[in-house]
Amino acid sequence: MALQMTTALFDIITGISGDMTIAALIDAGADFEHLKNEINKLGLHGFELKLSTMQRSYITSKKFDVIINEQPNYDKHLADIFEIIESSLLSDFVKHTSKKMFGIIGDAEAKIHNVPIDKIHFHEVGAIDSFVDIVGTCICLEYLGVDKVYTTQVKLGKGQINTQHGIMPNPAPATLEILKDYPVHFTNIDFELTTPTGAAIVKSLSSGIYDNGSIGDVKIKKIGFGSGTFDIKESPNLLRVILCEVEFPPLRGGKEGLLVLETNIDDMNPQIYPYVMEKLFEAGAFDVYYSNIMMKKGRPGILLSVSSDESLLDKMLEIIYSETTTIGVRINKIERHKLKREIKEVETSFGIVKVKIAEFGNSENHYKITPEFEECKRLAKEFNKPLYEIYNKLVKEINEKT
Repeated sequence: MALQMTTALFDIITGISGDMTIAALIDAGADFEHLKNEINKLGLHGFELKLSTMQRSYITSKKFDVIINEQPNYDKHLADIFEIIESSLLSDFVKHTSKKMFGIIGDAEAKIHNVPIDKIHFHEVGAIDSFVDIVGTCICLEYLGVDKVYTTQVKLGKGQINTQHGIMPNPAPATLEILKDYPVHFTNIDFELTTPTGAAIVKSLSSGIYDNGSIGDVKIKKIGFGSGTFDIKESPNLLRVILCEVEFPPLRGGKEGLLVLETNIDDMNPQIYPYVMEKLFEAGAFDVYYSNIMMKKGRPGILLSVSSDESLLDKMLEIIYSETTTIGVRINKIERHKLKREIKEVETSFGIVKVKIAEFGNSENHYKITPEFEECKRLAKEFNKPLYEIYNKLVKEINEKT
């Protein structure tokens, strides 16, 4: 049985920004009045939202604008922005996802300006229109019931742009930093095609590029066009959102080769073992565990076992030799079978929780759906409840939903 998901395909024709995203999502079916009512939950003032219809390259599209009546002081640090969002009556999904977007921009700005993220002073991003663009995008996605987002390559312009920090190269440094490791296309268009907010929307939501035919069977349901502010002669200044029902292939498993490294240790301070395990996991080990053994001459010892990809052999050996007292390691090449799995965020009575989905069994297929342990641990501390109680309740809620 394949997984059926409502998927939004972001066709980035020329570029992407927050206002274009909201406009396209409204054109695809999100309700403008619902958006306004939800935005009011932020408790902000001094602005109004405007929706209009316009033609871009002979294509009818929506244009979304934030009209500032009086510019309040929303020039804030990241913690201030998080406080405004968290103290609102917005849904857990909207809170979690919008904070994630702001966090991505904050990380980029902190790296560019070489300051701690809590010292970053948000200017344009902290302004009222960016509040609306980021939170509003999440509100529209929730309204449309979107489970996944895919995009085409992100288009980037050239030249220079004016910002609160002065003249900057185009693309803006924050935009490039955010889009590292994501497929982009540099154009010869002398215009800021993709803003940092647009880049953050892509980076935080996207499951990848959809033009490679790898996302399964697609049934198109609705199409929306969001317009940018200016006409661009080289390309239609539009973002197209295609809402689809996508049938994702079953999460079946497969075989793969890996290495198991083992060594016996009987002369090391036991306080060091947790640190060694942490280093090995950070370096990419699939699994690390210890077993009590009886060594020669009747001495109790520890068997250290590490499984990893073959490509990480040298790195694993370096850690084992430098961080433990051993002088020899056994290396075995083995084969393992594993189920394909996917991490998905699910709304629960405790808020947004990450769960692991794996599929197994015969042609009817069966799913194993479990909450991530670290999530359970976090919630146990947050709600001051026993871990087993949190875990059991989440398992019950997740299985009822699915």
